Amino acid sequence: MSVGMLNLQAQFRQIREEVLAEVTQIFETQSFILGSRGKGLEEKMAALAGVPYGIGVSSGTDALLLAVMALKPKAGDEVVTTPYTFFATASSIVRGGAKPVFVDVDERTFNARADQLESVVTPRTRALMPVHLFGQMVDPAKWTAVAKKHNLLIIEDAAQAVGATFNGVVAGGFGDFGCFSFYPTKNLGGAGDGGMVLARDENLAHDVRINRVHGGKDRYYHDQIGICGRLDELQAAVLLIKFKHLETWNKRRRALAKLYNDGLTGTPAVTPFEEPGAVHLSSIRSARAAS
Repeated sequence: MSVGMLNLQAQFRQIREEVLAEVTQIFETQSFILGSRGKGLEEKMAALAGVPYGIGVSSGTDALLLAVMALKPKAGDEVVTTPYTFFATASSIVRGGAKPVFVDVDERTFNARADQLESVVTPRTRALMPVHLFGQMVDPAKWTAVAKKHNLLIIEDAAQAVGATFNGVVAGGFGDFGCFSFYPTKNLGGAGDGGMVLARDENLAHDVRINRVHGGKDRYYHDQIGICGRLDELQAAVLLIKFKHLETWNKRRRALAKLYNDGLTGTPAVTPFEEPGAVHLSSIRSARAAS
């Protein structure tokens, strides 16, 4: 018997009429880029994490890239991250002009080990990039303590963790940047590519905001070299509709994971470990990926 990991068709049937109405309205107005829906999504994502600034971007990969670019790294500067993650984590560091340095991972959660961070921090380290792998957050207090001690920024790769928490801290809400993916398979997924950068500092947020439009604050006037990294209105519209269901869907995801955990108790199967204090959103997915 094959049990599917994801059924986007069933999810779409719940919101079909609302999505089609919104998409039709966008085509009627022909307003596709940097409109009110994108702004509305930015505000909701920022409010969810308790930070002041949200910047909608073209993908989770570009969210990470834009955050690294905002560091303005010099040759040889380093960003500490995990080796057990999707390729985009490390590639965004390289493309942004820095060097990835890897720290070992915990054998239970597969998240990077905060207790080994200082063993790889050097005078060239500019930032830490924790990954909330499979929807389970790293411990914010431990990462923040190391960052403060060494005067480092934190870029959270929260691609899989919209709404995850650790001791009440929301994913994307403790770092200098919180980076999210809206790829369709994520727990908040669009109808294509999309992403979000959350930021605490106004200047850093400004840098991300102008770099997503080729480095220009005003049209055709470019202060620096950026990328074409905007979130379009079609994606924002779908995500705003799905956002209303996010809490319910996250609870359902956890309930299904509990069924598997309970049902496999006493068998040779090893189910995913949930860190005490963590609200882990993707236990079923992590069980498959770690096998």
